[in-house]
Amino acid sequence: LQVVKKKRRLFNLKPIVIYGAGGFAREVAMLIEQINSRQSTWNILGFIDDNQDNTGKIINGYKILGGNQWLKDKEVNVVLGIGSPKIKENIIKKLLKYKKLLFPNIIHPDVHLHHTNRIGEGNVICEGNILTCNIELEDFVTINLNSTIGHDVIIKSYSTILPNSSISGNVKFERSVDFGTNATIIQGKTIGESTIIGAGATVIHDLPAHCTAVGSPAKPIKYHNVRR
Repeated sequence: LQVVKKKRRLFNLKPIVIYGAGGFAREVAMLIEQINSRQSTWNILGFIDDNQDNTGKIINGYKILGGNQWLKDKEVNVVLGIGSPKIKENIIKKLLKYKKLLFPNIIHPDVHLHHTNRIGEGNVICEGNILTCNIELEDFVTINLNSTIGHDVIIKSYSTILPNSSISGNVKFERSVDFGTNATIIQGKTIGESTIIGAGATVIHDLPAHCTAVGSPAKPIKYHNVRR
């Protein structure tokens, strides 16, 4: 009878896989478990790892199912367990050929969200974050632990906010920004596409695209080659 009840519960849960098998992927699995502890929602099938040597390994109780080919013709939810904006973007380009995949938002139940916020798909918002009002998150944005995001902020697709960051109102992150641990940006500033902000940096001026900026105030120290 207990086995039947367990199968019935699993049948009612939505199947999900975590793309990646590193440290953040394990944290995403933990995040999903935290969601399930409040309301049973997800059945974690396992991890996806394109390193075929890892297929079949068990990580924190979940199996590495295979590479992205495992997803072919499957109707399943996928969440990215990867922080790097560039890698996230490259993965999604591969996965878009699989038309049946779904990309839900995975949000810790204690995250503060206002009804005026607009959120796309495939976003991951971890525990301890506060998002105030009239915020726009596009797709596949990662917001790690314990950050604050003020009113009217726009964060474009694939960007990543690392832990304990402070983002003031009317800030704009262009596509694929990587915002470092304990970094701060004052109100009304813009960070250009694919720019990396170092840990502990303080952004008080607009920053251009495709650079790495560090320090207080944050200044570009190098520019990245961009493939056309």
